[in-house]
Amino acid sequence: MESNDRTQSIQSPSQGTDPFLGTQLKVKVSLPRKSPISPRSPRSPISPGSPRSPVSPRVQGKLKGSPHKKDRGSNSPRDGHPKKGGAGGKGTWGGLLDVDDKSKLDPDDPNYDSSNEQDGASNTRPGSFEFALYKKKATAIIEEYFSTGDASTVKDELKDLDMPNYNYYFVKKLLNMAMDRPDNEKEMAAVLLSSLYSDIIKPQQLYKGLHKLLESADDLIVDTPDTVDVLSLFIARAVVDDILPPAFVTKEMAYLPKDSKGFEILKKAEKGYLGTPHHAEVIERRWASKNKSVENVKDKIIELLQEYITNGDTEEAFRCMKDLKVPFFHHEIVKRVLVMAIEKTQAEDLLLDLLKEVCEKGLINASQVSKGYDRMIDSIDDLTLDVPKAREKLHHLITRAASEGWLCASSLKSLSTSPKNQSLKESVIRNFKAKAQSILQEYFMSGDIYEVKSCLETDKDANSGQLNSIFIKKLVTLAMDRKNREKEMASVLLSSLSFPAEDIVNGFSLLVESAEDTSLDNPVVVEDLALFLARAVVDEALAPQQLDEVEARFGESDPVGTRVLQMARSLLKARLSGERILRCWGGWGNNSPRWAVEDVKDKIAKLLEEYESGGGSREARRCIKELGMPFFHHEVVKKALVVVIEKRSERTWRLLDECFDSCLITTEQMMKGFMRIGESIEDLALDVPDAEKQFLACIERAKAAGWLDNSFSYRNSAHGEK
Repeated sequence: MESNDRTQSIQSPSQGTDPFLGTQLKVKVSLPRKSPISPRSPRSPISPGSPRSPVSPRVQGKLKGSPHKKDRGSNSPRDGHPKKGGAGGKGTWGGLLDVDDKSKLDPDDPNYDSSNEQDGASNTRPGSFEFALYKKKATAIIEEYFSTGDASTVKDELKDLDMPNYNYYFVKKLLNMAMDRPDNEKEMAAVLLSSLYSDIIKPQQLYKGLHKLLESADDLIVDTPDTVDVLSLFIARAVVDDILPPAFVTKEMAYLPKDSKGFEILKKAEKGYLGTPHHAEVIERRWASKNKSVENVKDKIIELLQEYITNGDTEEAFRCMKDLKVPFFHHEIVKRVLVMAIEKTQAEDLLLDLLKEVCEKGLINASQVSKGYDRMIDSIDDLTLDVPKAREKLHHLITRAASEGWLCASSLKSLSTSPKNQSLKESVIRNFKAKAQSILQEYFMSGDIYEVKSCLETDKDANSGQLNSIFIKKLVTLAMDRKNREKEMASVLLSSLSFPAEDIVNGFSLLVESAEDTSLDNPVVVEDLALFLARAVVDEALAPQQLDEVEARFGESDPVGTRVLQMARSLLKARLSGERILRCWGGWGNNSPRWAVEDVKDKIAKLLEEYESGGGSREARRCIKELGMPFFHHEVVKKALVVVIEKRSERTWRLLDECFDSCLITTEQMMKGFMRIGESIEDLALDVPDAEKQFLACIERAKAAGWLDNSFSYRNSAHGEK
């Protein structure tokens, strides 16, 4: 057949719907001068053995179930293909927009149809019979995995399938199917994706699969209402598992419309999950088995270490540690190794060698190692009661690890050579409890927070932390026997005292431990104590993850205490939980039983107006604090910024600065306030034409002052990223 060959350069657009098409591909296309077959003439039948058969020999082999494996050519990414940007292991992701697929279509193939080319990155045809075969097989593999949980079988089957250019579909289908399944199967999907990464699914295929899933989010939400929350958590989990670079989130945002669900998913992953404190632990635990309690994990750690001491099988110990799937709790392994090394001197070398090897292989990261040593330092006095020379032995273990180079001793807490006398005399505790009761009875009558602070200052000494915990227990215990007014006053006082978080955790631990005894006199102790815990979280006196610390300190032996924590978590998960929890006992600063949000907004506007008219900053801060709504301080930031923009008021800006310096307004509330202004900047521009310009200047000033993180960015749907 006479033909005219010419090479066409196909340049995909640099900015389009798919961020993985930004590379130039050269495809040799043969254009026939004259077709030997008339368009109207019927097709002649083609025999399966014919060289023009529509089914390629490789696919025929798969359809017949032949065990023959296709020989990999030079185009196979698994056959000596150089890894770009370090891709090939967890923690290294390669160039985010590199194209790792160099396969090309054969123009002489009877299946070739240039009109069906849809994926410029791989030059494969999703509409082809081969792709349909892959989709059917991938779905069956995923269904089987959810039934068996065998990740190794999935690896083997994908290897045998030998279609690496379509693995992006496996990523998309796996997460799509997991979305409608229970939490344990969502966890299984995340674990499988992590185990397949690099060896089976190359980085570019992972990025492409996630991109296509984000593009289809607007359709998925029709059948799965919680698409945004589930997919954002999958994205965040991939970052935590080191299979997705954090830069993926921000770069992918540039390719999605600002009003799309895909953009909303990425924004939630970035701000709602990855941007929160201790996000790794929260994300790891989100879909974890509810039966995996702290005590059960501790028992398994002790069991695997005892077995290791007996048989010395390092590989088996590694496998057991991985099977625990609690990387955020690896510090317990470190601590338990140290305890056993101190108690069993003959096993010291064996245990330290194990700890050294898991550190060098990265199974336990440096922060978990340091945390484990710090926890051991904190509890060394208790261990000294059983092992008199425990302090000296721990000092030896720290020195040995530091000399071997796998522990940074300078980052640890100080280990004094002599034990600290931290226990208080019974008479001191008794006298303090009596004084605390007198202080609190007067407070419930007067409501004078400053008087309480003044009285407590006189009892500050080396054991102030322990006394703070006792005071918190006394405060809540007395309030639970009183009316809602006193309960509200107790919560306000707790958030105003600025006790260290550790002391508040200890105080609530004492309350939870004694909940069963308290229930004999107070039948509703579970409900009351759960509300106090939830209120402490809403008031930012406690962080949400510190509820786990409270639980870890008393264990699960007390069923009443367990119910308290379960109810507190349920209250915090409910919709509009902050507002509801704040109103549970009513406002005690006015005569109305409840404060509506609109009333609070009016109060904020009036106090800012009064301050702008010449009022004192101390009085303004007092009014903000007396609102008793720390989770709503972003409204203060928003209204203050409106005043700054409309009136170019330096005075109001100074008030915000003082509120931030005094920790009255947190960084999180500052960020929310600035985001609220960003959302309404177009409306504000109707009254102030240069509002957007002023707002951008305010963002830069806030970053310079430390109010906002340098990564904070303002996005406007009409004008793009600023």
